[in-house]
Amino acid sequence: MKLGFVSAILPDLSFDEVIQFAAKTGYRCVEIMCWPKGKAERRYAGVTHIDVVGFSAADAAKINEKLNQAGITISGLGYYPNPLTPDKNEAQVYIDHIKAVIKAAQLLGLQNVNTFIGKDWSKSVDDNWPRFKEVWPPLIKFAEDNGIKIGIENCPMFFTKDEWPGGKNLAHTPAIWRRMFEEIPSDNFGLNFDPSHLVWQQIDYLKAARDFAHKIFHAHAKDVRVDKHRLDEVGILAYPLQYHTPKLPGLGEVNWGKFLSVLSDAGYNGPVCVEVEDRAYEGSLERRQASLIQSANYLKQFIA
Repeated sequence: MKLGFVSAILPDLSFDEVIQFAAKTGYRCVEIMCWPKGKAERRYAGVTHIDVVGFSAADAAKINEKLNQAGITISGLGYYPNPLTPDKNEAQVYIDHIKAVIKAAQLLGLQNVNTFIGKDWSKSVDDNWPRFKEVWPPLIKFAEDNGIKIGIENCPMFFTKDEWPGGKNLAHTPAIWRRMFEEIPSDNFGLNFDPSHLVWQQIDYLKAARDFAHKIFHAHAKDVRVDKHRLDEVGILAYPLQYHTPKLPGLGEVNWGKFLSVLSDAGYNGPVCVEVEDRAYEGSLERRQASLIQSANYLKQFIA
C-alpha cells in the first residue's frame, strides 16, 4: 500500500509546495483536489491544486515532470460536490466538472477520480433512485471510455442542520453500495473507502471492507471519536456532529492495524490517504502540516 494524504488540508500551498512537502515528510502519494476556482462555503471544499478547466496534454506533461523529480505520485484527483442536488442547473455544473476531472486524470495517466454520488437530502433513498439512474450510468460510461475508475467516498454528508434529514451523499451504507453496483455493474465503479464514516453509524467497518474489498479503489485514513457522554444526552436522532468528532488516525476508534490487515489480506495495494478534519489541528498552516507528520508517523507502523 502507498501512504498519502488529501491535499484539501493545505489550501495555503501551491501544487508544487504540496508535492515538495509530501516528499520531505516521507509520503509517497497525494490525492489532489480539483475544485473549480473560487470560494466554497463548506469546510475543505473549494481547494484547487490542479485547475482542470482547459487542462491540456502540455499541462499534464509539466505536472508529471514535477512529480517525477519529487518522487511522488498522484493517488487520484478529488472533487466532492452534490451532483444529485435538487436544483438541476446546479447539478449539471457539478456533472460537467466531474467530466473535466475525468479528462484531466486521463491526460495525467492516472487511474482514479474520487467523488460523491450526491443526494436530495429531503428525499428517501428510494425517491433519490430515479435521479441516480439518470445521472450516474452515463458518468460511469464516460469514465470507462477514458480508462478512469470512479471511487465514491462513503461519507453520508449528514452532520449539521442544513444536511437534515437525509444527508447529501447517497452512498453511505453497504446495502446502498450493493444496490448501486447492481444497478451499474461496471469494473470502473467502486469506492473510496473511509472507515470513520461507518463507526458512528454503528456499522462494522472491518466486515464492510472484507465484503467490498474488490470494489475499493482508494482509501482514506481518517479517524473518529464517538463521545458517549454526549450521545447519552442527545441520542442518535441528534445531528451527528453533536456526538462524534473527526480525529487524526490513532486518536479515535478505528483499529488501523486490523483495518489495514483486512485490506492487505484482500490484496489491496493502492493508496491510503490521510484526510485531516481534526479541528484541534486547524489553527495554523504549521499545525495542519504537523498533523500530517503525526499521522504519517503513526500509520508507518502498518504501511511499509
